[in-house]
Amino acid sequence: MTAEILYGADDLTHLEGLDAVRKRPGMYIGSTDSRGVNHLANEIIDNSTDEGVAGHATKVAVTLHADGSVQVDDDGRGIPTDINAKSGLNGVELVLTRLHAGGKFGGSGYKTSGGLHGVGASAVNALSLRFDVTIKRDGKVHEISFHRGAPGAFGGPGPNARFQPESGLRIVRKMKRGERSGTSIRYWYDARYFETGARLDTEAVRAKLRNTAFLVPGVIYTLRDETAEEPVTETFHFPRGLTDMVEFLTHPGDKPVSGILLITGEGTYKENAADANGVMQSNVERRAEVEVALRWGTGYDRTIECFTNTIRNVHGGTHRKGFERALVRALTEAIRNTRGLLRPKEDPPVLDDLLEGMTAVLHVRVPEPQFTSQTKDELSTAPVAKVVQSVVEQHLREWVEARKTKTEARAVLQKIVDAARVRLTQKQQKDAARRKTALEGAAMPPKLVDCRSTGVERSELFIVEGDSALGSARMARVAEYQALLPIRGKILNVQKASLADTLKNAEVASIVQVLGAGTGRTFELEAMRYGRVILMADADVDGAHIRTLLITLFARYMRPAIEGGRLYAAMPPLHKITTKGRNPETIFTFTQTQMEQTVARLSKAGKQVVTPVPRFKGLGEMDADELWDTTMNPATRSVRRITMGDVDAAERALDLLMGEKVEPRRVWLIESAQRVDRDAIDA
Repeated sequence: MTAEILYGADDLTHLEGLDAVRKRPGMYIGSTDSRGVNHLANEIIDNSTDEGVAGHATKVAVTLHADGSVQVDDDGRGIPTDINAKSGLNGVELVLTRLHAGGKFGGSGYKTSGGLHGVGASAVNALSLRFDVTIKRDGKVHEISFHRGAPGAFGGPGPNARFQPESGLRIVRKMKRGERSGTSIRYWYDARYFETGARLDTEAVRAKLRNTAFLVPGVIYTLRDETAEEPVTETFHFPRGLTDMVEFLTHPGDKPVSGILLITGEGTYKENAADANGVMQSNVERRAEVEVALRWGTGYDRTIECFTNTIRNVHGGTHRKGFERALVRALTEAIRNTRGLLRPKEDPPVLDDLLEGMTAVLHVRVPEPQFTSQTKDELSTAPVAKVVQSVVEQHLREWVEARKTKTEARAVLQKIVDAARVRLTQKQQKDAARRKTALEGAAMPPKLVDCRSTGVERSELFIVEGDSALGSARMARVAEYQALLPIRGKILNVQKASLADTLKNAEVASIVQVLGAGTGRTFELEAMRYGRVILMADADVDGAHIRTLLITLFARYMRPAIEGGRLYAAMPPLHKITTKGRNPETIFTFTQTQMEQTVARLSKAGKQVVTPVPRFKGLGEMDADELWDTTMNPATRSVRRITMGDVDAAERALDLLMGEKVEPRRVWLIESAQRVDRDAIDA
């Protein structure tokens, strides 16, 4: 007989204070990988930025210390240090140890801010081994430290110093004459709450500060990186705001069709909101400020960045919906009313046609905005859509009709109509091709080694570097579901080539033909013939170059394959370590450092290693079993899914190393020469 499991009140758990953050950190910072680590820094930076937006701070300095800690300093008002009457705590302890506490809930502290839930800084504190705060305010310098959210004082530097719990601020000195007020926060995050290998992405911090400097022209941001061998300091300050940002985001080879349009305005809306006592009130009037900068270029790609109160909204939201509605209403009406653009009975353009070649930045300032999550990836305040639509639509109508801009507007409208015609022509061609039977269709490239499976979900296409690697891969693969397509060396750099030249390239044409999903705006992810595309290049510099070129090709002409998580990069090993003895052990390593550490570990364990350790110079040097075990066997291989972050890195590398501008490349070569380890260069 099975005993009955009782469920009672003792089985219920109430999480006190910051325990909820530590129990479910992903709910508060989005994830527990490297993105979550970066989100901690973003929360502290956003608090300093709110001081700048409110007009109280002019400088924000971020320091990435060599010990892994992050420090953010601003010259704002400083966190309030007096006692809060309701809680009995000083202002610093209140905002850093209590969830949903702060000055951004409708009080007089901030007109608009990125903070909404009041959990940002307190969540960082909860997930930190050590959290130091220095406040300069009211003529005094106050200090307080926290250990995993508990207030107190450390007996020395670093997170492992002796900690004495105690409540209250320590006044360490008086402020000097002329010394500005402000807040300084330095924290050491607790790696226990994050995935193995999660770390702060310096480039993401740099991008965060750069974007924020575009949005807050009155604040100077500095980044000091002390994690490298030589500390590096960068300054971000853009007096022209969104205009500078559009110029930065525009691809260097994209010729302008229009100048940069700067749209500013504001509007009111009503929503239900709680008053200072927490009582819900209906029809509370709000005011939203709208700022948009946009331009059209001759290219095909679109770049639209959305922000709310300086917070980047990766997935857009209601402000983007309002922006797109304004584009459709104002520009389609202008096209209909402009003689000579549309042919008789020709359909007007759709949103995709309007966005082709556009670079735009949309920023709204809203009191108490609503987001779909704590990470604020998407704005959900519904009435903002109408405000944005009204402001943008009115400006676009004036731009189309104004005498000074009428010629420029006509060129943009003609580009939109041309884009619609190309889209319809490509659709007709694709529809016609689909109506053909398999026998009538064009044959696949002769070098394609296809798989037998007709099911898309399991099938894989390996784009292989060179014929020698193809030979090993052909013997190693499972013919049921693994197809191979060899390419000869480095493909065309599509960053600098036109669409016509790209499609003329034999290697590019083969890839497009084999995938069978089209290119550009007519690319259809559902039509792809393979469930996964895996880039299999050598584990050397040339292989990295080929992989970068292929990623850029997919990003420019087959981007949905990346956005849909269907593009991968194989990670072939660089070394093969074999031990001596009766039971020899074989270990594959992927970097020089990993190889040296593995050899040292084996030697320390008393095992003899066959020396010299062989290094694979290419995939073709592996036998079929080695290639299968390390690179092609789904159960044992290592592959990396390509994301849009990889695309950005690839495009930056190509622009720097193969772009048209010589000066940045020359400076990079000079600066990088000192980092070369001459002993590590192959003889």
